[in-house]
Amino acid sequence: MRLVLVGPPGSGKGTQADRLVKRFGLTVIGTGAMFRDAIRRNTETGRIVGPLIRQGLLAPDTVVNEVVAELFRGKSRPERFVMDGYPRTYSQAVAFDALLRQEFLRVDAVVNLRIDDDEVVRRISGRRCCSNGACGVCFHVTAQPPKVPGVCTVCGAELVLRDDDKEETVRRRLGEFHKNTDLLLEHYRRQGLVDDIDATQGPEKIFADVLAALLVRRPDETGNAVLTAEGRAP
Repeated sequence: MRLVLVGPPGSGKGTQADRLVKRFGLTVIGTGAMFRDAIRRNTETGRIVGPLIRQGLLAPDTVVNEVVAELFRGKSRPERFVMDGYPRTYSQAVAFDALLRQEFLRVDAVVNLRIDDDEVVRRISGRRCCSNGACGVCFHVTAQPPKVPGVCTVCGAELVLRDDDKEETVRRRLGEFHKNTDLLLEHYRRQGLVDDIDATQGPEKIFADVLAALLVRRPDETGNAVLTAEGRAP
Protein backbone atom coordinates (compact mmCIF):
# COMPACT_ATOMS: atom_id res chain seq x y z
CA MET A 1 0.00 0.00 0.00
CA ARG A 2 1.30 3.45 -0.98
CA LEU A 3 -0.61 6.46 0.32
CA VAL A 4 -0.50 10.25 0.18
CA LEU A 5 -2.04 12.27 3.04
CA VAL A 6 -3.33 15.72 2.09
CA GLY A 7 -4.63 18.27 4.57
CA PRO A 8 -3.80 21.66 6.07
CA PRO A 9 -1.37 21.92 8.97
CA GLY A 10 -3.10 20.73 12.13
CA SER A 11 -5.53 18.42 10.32
CA GLY A 12 -4.00 15.36 11.96
CA LYS A 13 -1.87 14.02 9.12
CA GLY A 14 0.91 12.99 11.48
CA THR A 15 -1.47 11.21 13.86
CA GLN A 16 -3.14 9.29 11.05
CA ALA A 17 0.22 8.50 9.45
CA ASP A 18 1.40 6.94 12.73
CA ARG A 19 -1.75 4.82 12.95
CA LEU A 20 -1.37 3.66 9.36
CA VAL A 21 2.24 2.73 10.04
CA LYS A 22 1.24 0.59 13.02
CA ARG A 23 -1.71 -0.99 11.21
CA PHE A 24 0.02 -1.82 7.90
CA GLY A 25 3.75 -1.64 8.61
CA LEU A 26 4.25 1.29 6.23
CA THR A 27 7.18 3.70 6.18
CA VAL A 28 6.10 7.27 7.00
CA ILE A 29 7.81 9.95 4.93
CA GLY A 30 7.35 13.42 6.40
CA THR A 31 9.10 16.28 4.64
CA GLY A 32 8.36 18.62 7.55
CA ALA A 33 10.37 16.42 9.92
CA MET A 34 13.11 16.05 7.31
CA PHE A 35 13.40 19.83 6.96
CA ARG A 36 13.34 20.47 10.71
CA ASP A 37 16.20 18.00 11.06
CA ALA A 38 18.10 19.75 8.24
CA ILE A 39 17.56 23.12 9.96
CA ARG A 40 18.73 21.71 13.30
CA ARG A 41 21.89 20.29 11.67
CA ASN A 42 22.44 23.52 9.70
CA THR A 43 22.81 21.69 6.38
CA GLU A 44 22.68 23.47 3.02
CA THR A 45 19.04 22.44 2.65
CA GLY A 46 18.30 23.63 6.18
CA ARG A 47 19.79 27.05 5.47
CA ILE A 48 17.56 27.37 2.38
CA VAL A 49 14.27 26.27 3.92
CA GLY A 50 14.72 27.57 7.49
CA PRO A 51 13.83 31.23 6.85
CA LEU A 52 10.89 30.20 4.66
CA ILE A 53 9.41 27.83 7.21
CA ARG A 54 9.71 30.43 9.97
CA GLN A 55 7.63 32.78 7.80
CA GLY A 56 5.01 30.13 7.07
CA LEU A 57 6.08 29.81 3.43
CA LEU A 58 6.65 26.63 1.43
CA ALA A 59 10.10 25.44 0.42
CA PRO A 60 10.82 25.67 -3.33
CA ASP A 61 9.48 22.71 -5.31
CA THR A 62 12.93 21.97 -6.69
CA VAL A 63 14.40 21.59 -3.19
CA VAL A 64 11.54 19.43 -1.90
CA ASN A 65 11.51 17.22 -4.99
CA GLU A 66 15.25 16.63 -4.75
CA VAL A 67 15.07 15.64 -1.08
CA VAL A 68 12.30 13.11 -1.83
CA ALA A 69 14.02 11.83 -4.99
CA GLU A 70 17.24 11.24 -3.05
CA LEU A 71 15.31 9.08 -0.59
CA PHE A 72 13.53 6.99 -3.23
CA ARG A 73 16.64 6.48 -5.34
CA GLY A 74 18.67 5.31 -2.38
CA LYS A 75 19.47 1.72 -1.48
CA SER A 76 16.93 1.69 1.36
CA ARG A 77 14.04 3.19 -0.63
CA PRO A 78 10.61 2.46 0.85
CA GLU A 79 8.35 0.04 -1.05
CA ARG A 80 5.20 0.60 1.04
CA PHE A 81 4.76 4.09 2.46
CA VAL A 82 2.53 6.93 3.58
CA MET A 83 3.53 10.45 2.49
CA ASP A 84 2.94 13.10 5.17
CA GLY A 85 3.34 16.62 3.77
CA TYR A 86 4.42 15.76 0.23
CA PRO A 87 3.41 16.44 -2.46
CA ARG A 88 1.95 19.83 -1.53
CA THR A 89 1.66 21.40 -4.98
CA TYR A 90 0.56 20.29 -8.43
CA SER A 91 4.11 20.47 -9.77
CA GLN A 92 5.35 18.35 -6.85
CA ALA A 93 2.65 15.77 -7.61
CA VAL A 94 3.70 15.61 -11.27
CA ALA A 95 7.35 15.22 -10.25
CA PHE A 96 6.42 12.54 -7.70
CA ASP A 97 4.42 10.61 -10.31
CA ALA A 98 7.42 10.65 -12.63
CA LEU A 99 9.77 9.57 -9.83
CA LEU A 100 7.54 6.66 -8.85
CA ARG A 101 7.26 5.50 -12.48
CA GLN A 102 11.05 5.43 -12.68
CA GLU A 103 11.08 3.27 -9.56
CA PHE A 104 8.22 1.04 -10.84
CA LEU A 105 5.92 2.21 -8.04
CA ARG A 106 2.58 4.04 -7.92
CA VAL A 107 0.25 5.79 -5.46
CA ASP A 108 -2.72 3.63 -4.40
CA ALA A 109 -4.83 6.28 -2.65
CA VAL A 110 -4.86 9.94 -1.59
CA VAL A 111 -6.53 10.66 1.77
CA ASN A 112 -7.80 14.26 1.93
CA LEU A 113 -8.35 15.41 5.54
CA ARG A 114 -10.87 18.28 5.49
CA ILE A 115 -11.07 20.87 8.29
CA ASP A 116 -11.82 24.61 8.55
CA ASP A 117 -9.14 27.23 9.15
CA ASP A 118 -10.26 28.44 12.60
CA GLU A 119 -10.07 24.92 14.00
CA VAL A 120 -6.60 24.54 12.52
CA VAL A 121 -5.45 27.74 14.25
CA ARG A 122 -6.91 26.58 17.57
CA ARG A 123 -5.12 23.26 17.31
CA ILE A 124 -1.70 24.49 16.24
CA SER A 125 -1.37 27.67 18.31
CA GLY A 126 -2.00 25.57 21.42
CA ARG A 127 0.78 23.14 20.61
CA ARG A 128 3.93 23.11 22.75
CA CYS A 129 6.92 21.01 21.72
CA CYS A 130 9.94 19.73 23.61
CA SER A 131 13.02 21.92 23.20
CA ASN A 132 15.22 18.83 23.41
CA GLY A 133 15.97 17.94 19.79
CA ALA A 134 16.55 14.29 20.70
CA CYS A 135 13.02 14.09 22.13
CA GLY A 136 10.80 16.48 20.15
CA VAL A 137 7.51 15.28 21.68
CA CYS A 138 4.63 17.75 21.32
CA PHE A 139 1.72 18.43 23.68
CA HIS A 140 -1.36 20.69 23.53
CA VAL A 141 -2.29 23.15 26.25
CA THR A 142 -5.90 21.92 26.37
CA ALA A 143 -6.28 18.74 24.30
CA GLN A 144 -3.15 16.93 25.54
CA PRO A 145 -1.43 18.93 28.30
CA PRO A 146 1.82 17.78 29.92
CA LYS A 147 1.73 16.65 33.55
CA VAL A 148 3.59 19.82 34.55
CA PRO A 149 2.80 22.99 32.55
CA GLY A 150 5.72 24.01 30.34
CA VAL A 151 7.71 20.84 31.04
CA CYS A 152 8.05 17.81 28.76
CA THR A 153 6.52 14.76 30.42
CA VAL A 154 8.92 12.45 28.55
CA CYS A 155 12.34 14.00 29.20
CA GLY A 156 11.78 17.00 31.49
CA ALA A 157 13.04 19.65 29.05
CA GLU A 158 11.26 22.98 28.51
CA LEU A 159 8.26 23.05 26.19
CA VAL A 160 8.23 25.88 23.65
CA LEU A 161 5.89 27.42 21.09
CA ARG A 162 7.67 26.90 17.78
CA ASP A 163 7.84 29.89 15.43
CA ASP A 164 5.88 27.99 12.77
CA ASP A 165 3.09 27.28 15.32
CA LYS A 166 2.34 30.96 16.07
CA GLU A 167 -1.11 32.13 14.88
CA GLU A 168 0.20 34.67 12.36
CA THR A 169 2.47 32.04 10.83
CA VAL A 170 -0.27 29.40 10.85
CA ARG A 171 -2.66 31.65 8.94
CA ARG A 172 0.05 32.40 6.39
CA ARG A 173 0.67 28.67 6.01
CA LEU A 174 -3.06 28.11 5.51
CA GLY A 175 -3.08 30.73 2.77
CA GLU A 176 -0.24 28.90 1.03
CA PHE A 177 -2.06 25.59 1.49
CA HIS A 178 -5.30 26.78 -0.09
CA LYS A 179 -3.45 28.46 -2.95
CA ASN A 180 -1.77 25.19 -3.92
CA THR A 181 -4.15 22.41 -2.94
CA ASP A 182 -7.01 22.77 -5.42
CA LEU A 183 -4.85 21.87 -8.43
CA LEU A 184 -3.09 19.15 -6.46
CA LEU A 185 -6.34 17.43 -5.52
CA GLU A 186 -7.76 17.85 -9.02
CA HIS A 187 -4.68 16.10 -10.37
CA TYR A 188 -5.32 13.10 -8.13
CA ARG A 189 -9.10 13.20 -8.60
CA ARG A 190 -8.59 12.76 -12.34
CA GLN A 191 -6.80 9.53 -11.44
CA GLY A 192 -9.66 8.45 -9.17
CA LEU A 193 -7.42 8.31 -6.12
CA VAL A 194 -8.95 10.81 -3.65
CA ASP A 195 -10.99 9.91 -0.56
CA ASP A 196 -12.35 12.92 1.39
CA ILE A 197 -12.37 12.45 5.18
CA ASP A 198 -13.93 14.73 7.82
CA ALA A 199 -10.96 15.69 10.02
CA THR A 200 -13.01 17.57 12.65
CA GLN A 201 -13.83 14.24 14.34
CA GLY A 202 -11.77 12.48 16.97
CA PRO A 203 -8.63 10.68 15.77
CA GLU A 204 -10.16 7.22 16.31
CA LYS A 205 -13.23 8.03 14.18
CA ILE A 206 -11.06 9.62 11.50
CA PHE A 207 -8.92 6.49 11.38
CA ALA A 208 -12.00 4.26 11.12
CA ASP A 209 -13.21 6.37 8.18
CA VAL A 210 -9.79 6.16 6.53
CA LEU A 211 -9.77 2.38 6.91
CA ALA A 212 -13.28 2.14 5.49
CA ALA A 213 -12.18 4.08 2.40
CA LEU A 214 -9.03 2.00 1.97
CA LEU A 215 -10.98 -1.22 2.39
CA VAL A 216 -12.80 -0.47 -0.85
CA ARG A 217 -9.57 0.22 -2.71
CA ARG A 218 -7.24 -2.42 -1.26
CA PRO A 219 -9.24 -5.22 0.41
CA ASP A 220 -6.29 -7.57 -0.01
CA GLU A 221 -4.21 -5.39 2.33
CA THR A 222 -6.82 -3.98 4.70
CA GLY A 223 -8.55 -7.31 5.34
CA ASN A 224 -12.30 -7.86 5.55
CA ALA A 225 -12.90 -5.91 8.76
CA VAL A 226 -12.83 -2.20 9.50
CA LEU A 227 -11.83 -1.04 12.97
CA THR A 228 -14.48 0.53 15.18
CA ALA A 229 -13.89 3.90 16.86
CA GLU A 230 -12.45 2.00 19.83
CA GLY A 231 -9.92 0.25 17.57
CA ARG A 232 -11.60 -3.18 17.57
CA ALA A 233 -12.85 -5.14 14.61
CA PRO A 234 -16.69 -5.25 14.50
